[in-house]
Amino acid sequence: MSNSLRNFLITRLLLTIPMVWFLITVVFIVMRVLPGDPIRSQLGPKATEEQVELIRIRMGLDKPLIVQYGEFLVDVVTLDFGNALTQGERPIRDELGEKLPATIELTIPAIIFTAVFGILSGAYAAKNRKKFPDYSLRLFSVFIYSIPIFFLGLVFQIIFSVWLGILPLYGRLDPLTQVNFVSTTNFYVLDSLLSRDWVAFKSAVTHLIMPSLTLGLALTGVFIRLTRVNMIEILQSDFITAGRARGLSERRLAYRHALRNVFIPILTLIGLQFAILIAGAVLTETTFSWPGMGRYLVERIELRDYTAVQSTVAVFALFVAGISLIMDVLYA
Repeated sequence: MSNSLRNFLITRLLLTIPMVWFLITVVFIVMRVLPGDPIRSQLGPKATEEQVELIRIRMGLDKPLIVQYGEFLVDVVTLDFGNALTQGERPIRDELGEKLPATIELTIPAIIFTAVFGILSGAYAAKNRKKFPDYSLRLFSVFIYSIPIFFLGLVFQIIFSVWLGILPLYGRLDPLTQVNFVSTTNFYVLDSLLSRDWVAFKSAVTHLIMPSLTLGLALTGVFIRLTRVNMIEILQSDFITAGRARGLSERRLAYRHALRNVFIPILTLIGLQFAILIAGAVLTETTFSWPGMGRYLVERIELRDYTAVQSTVAVFALFVAGISLIMDVLYA
């Protein structure tokens, strides 16, 4: 590894730390500024002041804010987030250990579909510039990007679940399959495949199709537009003209030579969009009752659960920062 690359990696890593710190600090402050009391939300309206104060002391909410903030930063560094305010004595790390794999399992096929479909469609549109396929794909990219994710999910549910009855409506597994299935990593597709439980594998895959397709389609418009613009520019470059002079086919020039040179900006976009998908799967998970991080975060926000919200956002921030760092390393 050269000194310049090493210095770049060290600098990029050091810049990631204040970014994560700023985000979790903002969340820490906002959660305490908003009205509402998570302890009273947990105990109900009939709770006495003594009961509320007892839990407040036990959870450390009676301490000065600067002390709570310091303890929270230590929790983030050690990845030991304590217990949720509204879930009894259950550690938040255990809850996130169940929710995070569900979100990752939803996001990976979504970003694969987004990248493959978006890149190939954008390349095809550039190859047929100012023709019917180009106009159609450009119109589709604007249309699909403007549709709200939850509305697209509801349309898919009506078509594939209610009308056709070929895909399950919600959840990660069929209820009967869920009872007999044991997951060690909470990645249902992976666990069922490794254990050769083909019934559970089929159920997990069919439950994954609609939400991942919904999440993936929502971002294909970005890839179509970006790929098309860059492909048009590269198809007008000198080395493509030289290839035409040597008698290479337009198909080979477009998909083998031009598309390869488009991948630098697209690789950066894939990393950013993957991070956005992980952090922005809230609407998809809510629409399909998918038990992931997004749905969990919404539930904890509604209950004003300080510790759970802070911890979930911190995990999101670490993921986004980690993916951005990996993309920068690959780009370098």
